[in-house]
Amino acid sequence: MSQPEVYQPPKELAENSNIKAFMNKHGIADLDALLKRAEDHEWYWSEVARELEWYQPWDKVLDDSNAPFFKWFTGAKFNIVHNCLDRHMKTDVRNKVAFIYESEPGEVERWTYEQLYKEVNKFANALKKLGVKKGDRVTLYMPMVPQNPVAMLACAKIGAVHSVVFSGFSAGSLRDRIQDAEAKVLITCDGAYRRGKLVTLKANADPALADCPSIEHCIVFKRAGNDIPMKEGRDLWWHELTQNESDDCPTEQLDPEDMLYTLYTSGTTGKPKGIVHIHGGYAVGTYSTLKFVFDIKPDDVYWCAADIGWVTGHSYIVYAPLMNGATSVLYEGAPDFPAPDRWWSIIAREKVTILYTSPTAIRMFMRFGEDLPAKHDLSSLRLLGSVGEPINPEVWRWYRDNIGGGKLPIMDTWWQTETGNFMISPLPITPLKAGTATRPLPGVKADVLDQDGNPAPPNTNGLGVLLKPWPAML
Repeated sequence: MSQPEVYQPPKELAENSNIKAFMNKHGIADLDALLKRAEDHEWYWSEVARELEWYQPWDKVLDDSNAPFFKWFTGAKFNIVHNCLDRHMKTDVRNKVAFIYESEPGEVERWTYEQLYKEVNKFANALKKLGVKKGDRVTLYMPMVPQNPVAMLACAKIGAVHSVVFSGFSAGSLRDRIQDAEAKVLITCDGAYRRGKLVTLKANADPALADCPSIEHCIVFKRAGNDIPMKEGRDLWWHELTQNESDDCPTEQLDPEDMLYTLYTSGTTGKPKGIVHIHGGYAVGTYSTLKFVFDIKPDDVYWCAADIGWVTGHSYIVYAPLMNGATSVLYEGAPDFPAPDRWWSIIAREKVTILYTSPTAIRMFMRFGEDLPAKHDLSSLRLLGSVGEPINPEVWRWYRDNIGGGKLPIMDTWWQTETGNFMISPLPITPLKAGTATRPLPGVKADVLDQDGNPAPPNTNGLGVLLKPWPAML
């Protein structure tokens, strides 16, 4: 049998990577030694957690007294928004761009961390005046506009629990999710654009709200300017709510186990199930995996080309990039509209350094041919990523050769809504093989078992299992 081709990571990338700096700090020589040291997962996750700010330190890293209902960082006080925004106001990060937003029609906005902080505070104050308090559920039905993360962060800041519903879902799907969450408020838009057509989100939401008695208010962001019906006493305009609000708002000090959000599975195996993630452990897991897998640095321009309506968007468009002080691209439209090279033009213009997308998108670009990316200067890119499904070797190689100039590493990430963060993935120091996610990350213990629960022999199929708890677990 021929040996699989192995791609070594660029030496400069590996030597200057965040994970190598972590290893150097702890006297760890190589990847094998790191994975061995991180088998003490309480040591590993506590070291990572210390990079975030806690109002009060934890008494215990992991409470496993009621397994499998594990609790992380017990006794601490924490809020993920403090780490996304508040702490950056004490540093030069406050003047840095948090989001480069580009709409499908071509509007571009640059939101600094300080602007985002102030808008989140204003919206949080508005929510509080509407009676939203800690533990209340707030449903979001929004396109890929900056007000989507603003609303998420405002909820989290005051201890409310957000539930984002993908803006492409029907009124029935929205209704089911609102009813299950017993949401108090819905936040939506008048309309949004997709492939040049107006999508009337508020009109889609109205039939759902007719069957949702828990909803007290519907807040509408004026995005497209299309005419919409507004129900007196229930429907409120975002701009009118926030125009006189203070841009200062205290951040709730929460228990690490307090709920951050619910996100519903797609319902492919029955009724959609609400997956719950929490403030503390979820923050530690997402912050560290983005920092180490995608090697986020202060001068990076990072683009996770997912939708905020899915867990990839929650973890790796909103929360992890902001905790890392990163600059992210937020793109509203379709990847191939109005032209099939829309993405490549954005990368060239904004000098994107890290691209994280799905094999489905790459296969679409493969059909358009190699000439389109070749027309654009993609030399700013230094890392590529893949998410959402296995990436076969043919697609992996096309991605590396045509988008990565034949040399960039591809971080093929395996994880899911329930895990909250990457679980199996290369690091910038990992030798790569086309089409494989390589090895479990530090602090993650995984195996492949046969139907009887025994370790599967090499080169055989089996069931993937996770054998130890991790902070971001549902």
